[in-house]
Parts: sequence; structure tokens; C-alpha cells
Amino acid sequence: MKKQLFINQTLSECRAALVENGEILDFLMVRGEQNRGQHPSLGNIYLGKVLRVLPGMQSAFVDIGHDKAAFLYVDDAYIPTLDEQREIAERTRKELAGQREKMGEVIPDEFSTLSDHVNMRFRPDVSIESFLKEGDEILVQVAKEPISTKGPRVTRHITLAGRHVVFMPLIEHTGVSRRIENEKERDRLKEILETIRPDGKGVIARTVAEGQSYKTLKSDYNMLNRIWKDIQKSSEGLKAPSLCYKDLNFVHKVLRDITDEDVQEIWVDSKSNYKEVEKFTSKFLPNLKGKFNLYEDDIPLFEKFGLDMEIERGLSNKVFLRSGGSLNIDQTEALVSIDVNTGKFVGRKTLEETILRTNLEAVKEIAYQLRLRNCGGIIIIDFIDMEKEDHREQVYSSLLEALKRDRSKTNVLPISGLGLVEMTRKRTRDTLTRLMCNSCPYCEGTGVVKSVTTVCYELIRELIKVLKKSDQDKVNIYAHPEVTARLCSDEMDMVETLETTFGKQIAIRSENNYHVEQYEIFS
Repeated sequence: MKKQLFINQTLSECRAALVENGEILDFLMVRGEQNRGQHPSLGNIYLGKVLRVLPGMQSAFVDIGHDKAAFLYVDDAYIPTLDEQREIAERTRKELAGQREKMGEVIPDEFSTLSDHVNMRFRPDVSIESFLKEGDEILVQVAKEPISTKGPRVTRHITLAGRHVVFMPLIEHTGVSRRIENEKERDRLKEILETIRPDGKGVIARTVAEGQSYKTLKSDYNMLNRIWKDIQKSSEGLKAPSLCYKDLNFVHKVLRDITDEDVQEIWVDSKSNYKEVEKFTSKFLPNLKGKFNLYEDDIPLFEKFGLDMEIERGLSNKVFLRSGGSLNIDQTEALVSIDVNTGKFVGRKTLEETILRTNLEAVKEIAYQLRLRNCGGIIIIDFIDMEKEDHREQVYSSLLEALKRDRSKTNVLPISGLGLVEMTRKRTRDTLTRLMCNSCPYCEGTGVVKSVTTVCYELIRELIKVLKKSDQDKVNIYAHPEVTARLCSDEMDMVETLETTFGKQIAIRSENNYHVEQYEIFS
């Protein structure tokens, strides 16, 4: 299977796509402020100032120097003592021993070693107002970028990501990415990490650490430790709000986070980005030496390799399957609903076989679209109803297998009796739709507008109110041309009827620049 990385630069916009056999595995994009580093990007560390502490929500708002204040939850705000960390780590190990996930199947991301440990309440009895107050200056890191109208979410549990390991200066923990499944390799990496990290510090081996030597991991850890010392030193002389540490630039992030040794080609269409790729790979990815190319063709890079067409599919509400079936994907603030339809596909044998084949094909496309669109939060998939239990099991297993290619953590519940799959997907950045689209100014994001007939009857009801109250002989109506045409049609017979009833003249005027739902009545 051929794996390629494409990096495209268009003025202040930079896009990157990791592709395998024509399918986008990961798509990242930055524009304007983000590309210039003037955005609260994931991983950035700030010296922030606490603006408000909200005891009722056990959270606080922190000024980090951007338009929207950052949100800090109590679990992310409390820094436990070393004894507290060790106590909860031991308790967690006992609770999890021999237990299986009770709530569906969890497909981890490479940081999932933390989920059973760090994200738990270290001190459930401690409230946020007891250790944090307005005006406090604290060091925080962006854990989730601004999404829609929400500001960034931040944490005081700092993590610094390297190519092979992640360093946690404030949390004692040794972990290996759950995506490394070989137990011998996991044990080997744990032994190395235990010798590397001092007491009170934490380190996680990333997925790409598999097979790496002690020297490589130690070198990565030492670099991150130096960065942390520099952050501490620089923060002492700063006044909040201030940026203390800016994570790698976009191209370096792409190479660090989504590129692996399996990539066979890297295509870059900008000379400056080509130099950045050359610099990073020579230091951290020597195996990719000679595999990157400067693209200089007249046809744009993403158009040449069919990526623009795939991105367009990722913006559409309807996605067609090769068999003739289709997916309807609707995204809201916190929920994504996906409806599977057979469409034009009528099958060849039985109805059950037709439904099974459509659902199995839909599974692969759903996993692909979730990655491409970066859908997050609660996701509901409405598969076509299957009567046979083994068919439902087959579709569920196929979905779990397809989601293993996703870098984000997912939690998937079995197919319910109604044929629905409930799942969650972790999201740390905005969706493709919100990055590239605005709400329609005409329908204001609802996707529908009132019919002309509905608007006409609303207008008539309002007009009758005006006619009853007005002491003038003439009433003027201004409305959209389609509305005025319907009002004057023989079908409605509105003007003569109301003029006769109220003994007043009605004048109707079309306004081309009016919204179809907009009208005004003057007496």
C-alpha cells in the first residue's frame, strides 16, 4: 500500500494530507493567524491570568491574550502532590486489573495511557475556589483549540511532545501507547522509560517509538527536558497574559505527528516548505531522506492528485457509495448523525444480503468521512435494519476494524435493537466544515427557508391586523417578488377581497433585494 504526504502552500494558507492508496488518512489546514502563529494552537503554553472562578461549574476562565478567554476545568486545574499521584495510580491499577471496558469498545489514540490515570479526579473533595482565585497567574497549555463560538480549553497538566516520546514534567507516569500491541515490545519500552525518567516526572512512548533504541528515546527526552527548563525560566520574567512556548510550526507538526516511516513519498509545492521538510527529516526522520520532492507543475498539487475532489466530498451532506447507496451526514454543535440508505442499489440475491452489503460498504466510508471531516463529540449512525444477529455482529466488527486507522480516540457501543450505533470521537480542533464554510446568510444555517405560500399567509395575517387598526385609506406592502406574485395571483384572490372587506386600498411593491421571508407593511 502506497503512502504519500502532500504539503500545499497558497499565500497564508497551508494544507497537508496524508494519503494511502488515494484515501486521505489525515488532513490538516491552517490559515492567516494560525499560519503566522498568532492563534492559540494545540500545545502552546501561556502564562495566563485567572479572570473568573465559577464554583457552580467548578471551572475558571483564563486570559491568555486572545479574543476569547480560555476555559479551565477543575480536573485540569488541580496539580496533585507526588503522594496523591502515586496513591491514585495504585488504586487505578487495582480497579482496572482484569477488567474489560464496560461501555463499548474503546479504540485508543497514542496518548490513551493517560486516560485511566491522569483524567481521574486526584482530589474529588477539593473545589476549584480553594486553590485558585481571580488575578492568579498560572502556566497553562492549550488542550483543545477554539471551536465555533467557544474559546480554547486549557490545562495545567503540561505535556511536551517529541518525535518518539511525550514528556510530562508535573505528573509522574510511565506509559506506552496502547497502539503498540506487542507485549514484549511494550515491556521493553517501559523498562527504557523507567531508566530515563526521574521521580516525579512522566514520559510516554509514542506509537513511532516501537523498535527504537535507548539512545534515541533518551535523546528525545533530554531535548524535551531542556525545553521545559527554558519555559520555566522565561515565564519568571513575563507578565500575564504572555506566550511562553509556541509549539512547532505547521510543517514540522505535520512531520512529527502524522508522518511515519511507512511514507514512501513527500510532495511539497513551496521552496520554503521544502527546506523545512529537508531540515526536519535530516534530524528526526533520516529514513525519509531522498523521498521528498519539490512539485513545480502548472496544475495545483491537490488538484493533480485528486485531493481537492475528496475535500469537496467531505463538505457535502450527502456522500454516495460505489454500489449506489448513500450516506446523509448532518453535523450540529455537539452531535453528528449519519443515515445509511440503499439508494439505487437493489442487490442481486435476497433483501438481507442487499442490506448487509450496503451496511458493510457504508462502514468503510463512515470511518473515512469521520477522519476527513474531523467529526467529534457524540456520533449516531443509523444503519439499515438487519434481522440476523450475525449480520449485526459482522457490521459492528467491521466498524471497529475501520476505526483503527483513525488517530483519534473513539468509544463505540454495539448496534442497538433499533439498528443504531452510538459512539464518541475525541476532537481537539475544529471540523472541516467549520474551517472552510460559513452558515448560509439566506437560511442562517438552518438549511431551509419558509415556502412562498407560508410567507404569504403570515403576511396576510399581519396585514389584517394593520387594516383593523389603521385609520388611513391606503396600505403599502413591500415583499420579495415571488411573494408579491403569489399575493396578486387569482389563486389567492387576496387584494380585492381585503379591499372590499375593509374599504381600503392595498398597494403591493416587489423588492428584489428582500429575503423571501422578509416583508414590510406601511399604512
